Amino acid sequence: MLLAAIPSPTRGVWHLGPVPIRAYAFCIIAGILVAAWLTERRYVRRGGKPGVINQIATWGVPFGIVGARLYHVATSWQPYFGPNGDPLKALYIWEGGMGVWGAIAFGALGAWIGARRAGVTLPPLADAAAPGIALAQGIGRLGNWFNNEVYGGPTDLPWALTVHEWDQAAGRAVIGADGLPVVLGTFHPAFLYELLWTFGVAAVVIWADRRFRLGHGRAFGLYVALYTLGRLWIEALRIDDANTVLGLRLNIWTSLLVGLGAAALTLWSARRHPGREDLSSASEPSCTPRRAGGDG
Repeated sequence: MLLAAIPSPTRGVWHLGPVPIRAYAFCIIAGILVAAWLTERRYVRRGGKPGVINQIATWGVPFGIVGARLYHVATSWQPYFGPNGDPLKALYIWEGGMGVWGAIAFGALGAWIGARRAGVTLPPLADAAAPGIALAQGIGRLGNWFNNEVYGGPTDLPWALTVHEWDQAAGRAVIGADGLPVVLGTFHPAFLYELLWTFGVAAVVIWADRRFRLGHGRAFGLYVALYTLGRLWIEALRIDDANTVLGLRLNIWTSLLVGLGAAALTLWSARRHPGREDLSSASEPSCTPRRAGGDG
């Protein structure tokens, strides 16, 4: 007999008059704010100038959000462009569907543009941002809880997750003939596993960065390697629909390739650029275009 289970919300959207308040969007915004705050603190402690992170975030955040949605639509295209699909729903970001790989890739592109405009280099920024990004991912996963999504196979473990049949368009659980929300069963809380894993990754990166004075992109590389390691087993638990390659979910292959690449580049950086950049002595304008000789 099930002794306990984690309850799931029966509603993921509320209305203040005509304005919808969506838990999924709120969690993403909260994660971004936490990441920006922590990144600013870490960057300034490394010797970077205050205010640079906010300037770069105005590029990195929008690029990251767009990239996250593009990755999801590209790798789960059937509901949008398949038979009976609705292409317009590719724009319905509030209904869920964000790919972390697209967020990192496009966010990095946006951050690179912002860094160029600010006259700073990207690797120290990435190192400062690494644990904040991990925390933002974990906080964002709470949005999946509100949407009753990202869960694994059935289980009766004490920390099993109660999942409702969900009306995605309405943002709430389907109501049965008895007037109660329809329960599909209890499942592994994959979203919670990833939340806890990313918080642990953030803690390890902060510790390792202090202990070994990681520089030249190595803190960011450590974050990516550790995150992908966790994503491999968490993704294997999930039972939601996903495209597969050679019998494995696409995100498992992505995690494997990205993780190996991050580990290789981190080791290469350690051999090629030992130590950490000295930002305190660098010419690093915070609000002016890049100048010749500018460093970060």
